[in-house]
Amino acid sequence: MIELTIKKYLDGHLDVPSFLERQAKMPDKFVLYEKTGGGKRNHLQSATFAFQSYAPSLYQAAELNETLKNVVEGLVTLPEIISVELNSDYNFTDITTKEYRYQAVYDIKYY
Repeated sequence: MIELTIKKYLDGHLDVPSFLERQAKMPDKFVLYEKTGGGKRNHLQSATFAFQSYAPSLYQAAELNETLKNVVEGLVTLPEIISVELNSDYNFTDITTKEYRYQAVYDIKYY
């Protein structure tokens, strides 16, 4: 399951925890990610993932996002990952909860 492969990799390479879904109590800094789409062609699977970097300030969220992007791009070193491409990257502050976050969207191809 690609979600677990990514979680193991993130947890081994980031200084903040990563989650697939929000918990009742979240830390000050964390990464929340989800698979937003996927497909399969010629026996190769693909998925689009949205990675959200949360932090107490906009600057810290942007900084965490840059660190996250470097880590996510390192996924390509895993044998089951074929390619990792940045689709988009932007400030995604949640105006409802007033939480600072950045979002990086990646297209990942894998076996």
